[in-house]
Amino acid sequence: MQVETIRDVLNWTVLFHKNLKISLKHSSKQNKDERARMILSYLSEHEESLEHIVQGLENVADEKALNTWCFDYIEKHSIIEYVHCDSLFEELNMPHIMEKIVNHHEQVIELYIHIYSRVDIDSAKKLLDAIKDIEENEIKRIVQSSNRFSDM
Repeated sequence: MQVETIRDVLNWTVLFHKNLKISLKHSSKQNKDERARMILSYLSEHEESLEHIVQGLENVADEKALNTWCFDYIEKHSIIEYVHCDSLFEELNMPHIMEKIVNHHEQVIELYIHIYSRVDIDSAKKLLDAIKDIEENEIKRIVQSSNRFSDM
């Protein structure tokens, strides 16, 4: 996927969440551990929610922010090359599933922080900051929910 503008970064993020959702949903049917299946199912629903949230932000964001060029800022970020989620969760237990999920989301957050630090347009900074905050809050919520699953 060619990523040149913030709109492209948002599209990439939507695809990231969509592909992660598909991987989690597939793995939820394959994993032999009941708790792992439950968390995988929950996480796939959560990724679908994030997919829609980011898509919604793109639909209402300022055109100037969306059209901000960021090609030079992201070419060194290897995560942008991985649109498709190649993580398989079917053999993992809950702690390992959560470790992978948190790692994936931390990479996305780092990407947004990186781009934010290099963009000069206020509307673009505001949009990037909003998405970063959503990603950070959602990962906190996921971790809290997984802790509740562990307590079951």
